[in-house]
Amino acid sequence: MKKLLLILMLGVVMNAQSFESYLKSFDYEARKEMKIGSVEMTAMVEEGEAILIDIRFPEEYEAWHMGFSKNIPLNELPSRLNELPKDKLIITACPHNDRANIARMFLVTKGYNAKYLNDGLLKTADFLRGDNAKEFIDEYKNIKKEK
Repeated sequence: MKKLLLILMLGVVMNAQSFESYLKSFDYEARKEMKIGSVEMTAMVEEGEAILIDIRFPEEYEAWHMGFSKNIPLNELPSRLNELPKDKLIITACPHNDRANIARMFLVTKGYNAKYLNDGLLKTADFLRGDNAKEFIDEYKNIKKEK
């Protein structure tokens, strides 16, 4: 955790002006807009409007993950920005939301439209059971075929 905070602080220092601007413009609407829930996230991913970035370490991702997510560990995010589209919403996720929020903040200061998964991956996994899982995967596969 100390490394994560150090990386964030280093990024803040290097981008102090943009981060400062972000903080100065932060209001209740910005607070609302920085979060997204599982239901809205799955709908946007399903429609191809957003991508889900799982920012956990590779071992965590390997142990279990959402099949429709892309793994970019938080500590690799600065060097892998070229893998993220600027024309879609980037949704960052981890089991709860602490690392995802750090990743979102970094992406916003880099000019990306980003939100963090407020429910976290654990609650999303709980949501995507049974009929919800089948409906989501069917629609997700249809969208992928059309592209």
